[in-house]
Amino acid sequence: MASTCNELLDLCLRGEAWSPELFDRAVAEQEGRALLSIVIERLGDLFEPRLCDVYDRLFSDVIARVCPELIPRIRRVTSRAGVWPGANRVYVLSRITLGADVAVTSVLLDAAKRRYPSAEIVFAGPRKNYELFEADPRIVHREVPYARGGSLRDRLNASAALWFDDGLVIDPDSRLTQLGLIRICPDDRYCFFESRAFGGDGNERLPDLAARWTGDPKARPYVAPLAAIGSPVDITVSLGVGENPAKRLSDDFERELLQLLAATGASVLVDKGASSQERERVERALPSGMRTHEGAFAPFAAEIARSQLFVGYDSAAGHVASACGVPVISIAKGFISERMAARWRPHGTVIDGDAPDALDQVRTAMTD
Repeated sequence: MASTCNELLDLCLRGEAWSPELFDRAVAEQEGRALLSIVIERLGDLFEPRLCDVYDRLFSDVIARVCPELIPRIRRVTSRAGVWPGANRVYVLSRITLGADVAVTSVLLDAAKRRYPSAEIVFAGPRKNYELFEADPRIVHREVPYARGGSLRDRLNASAALWFDDGLVIDPDSRLTQLGLIRICPDDRYCFFESRAFGGDGNERLPDLAARWTGDPKARPYVAPLAAIGSPVDITVSLGVGENPAKRLSDDFERELLQLLAATGASVLVDKGASSQERERVERALPSGMRTHEGAFAPFAAEIARSQLFVGYDSAAGHVASACGVPVISIAKGFISERMAARWRPHGTVIDGDAPDALDQVRTAMTD
């Protein structure tokens, strides 16, 4: 599996043609999941503008092979910064991952609310993502299920099921359109923020690029979950890594980190994460008596928003803290390129997770 998809990835990165036989094997592995995780995600995560055309060629062939009924809806629309037609309804597509919806999608929501003060602003995406904006009276929800861990066919079927007859569609480089490749509305009602290419070879942060693309200098990332209840905590913590184990450090580091936070005497709330594996990791590391959050992410986001400090791995939680102006100590590890790390950098202190003194750097950052 890995060798097939890595061979295809190498050809893509070199700009060379792939053979039909190699392509067929890559598409078939694990119902396309390996292709998505090894090839497609890497092409996007590098943030190299030249790879956008490579992705378009490759994924157009994928659509033709796996879901040929979508061939008439394949298209290529370039970014149209600042050119948004009038509309009474505006659909802003989810990026599917929670962190990206905070860092990127929320900026477009913020700009749309000002650009269209009388229009209905619709967040189109999964319910758990919408919950990050549920308390915003300007935002309504259109449920769009998308199986992030599903097969390639499952994900293309989700795209095939989408069509917007009315209103304007703003696409933040969403998986719902497979990064702008699948037509989901008339072309004259579509605006596409090609986040992998916009900004060129620079190292600007994605929220700043998204704001620049909208043409609205006031556009900012934000969240609006339902309000938390009870007393706020001083420090919120997330050891979640979004199904990417390369982002985390050792069990010892996690245990010592939580012990360090407990020793401050501050109140601490630790998210147990979205999977059984993350929950088990947190439970192994927890000092006795430390409070935890378990369940939906939006209530934890509400706790972050009213805390005094966020500490954790690079994650959706860190992007929430950054958007809310909460001081951030982010332990960053597992980025595949310098530009990827720069694009996703939150406001705050970012500590290199590969540094041997990462814990000492956290300790120093807490006293600065």
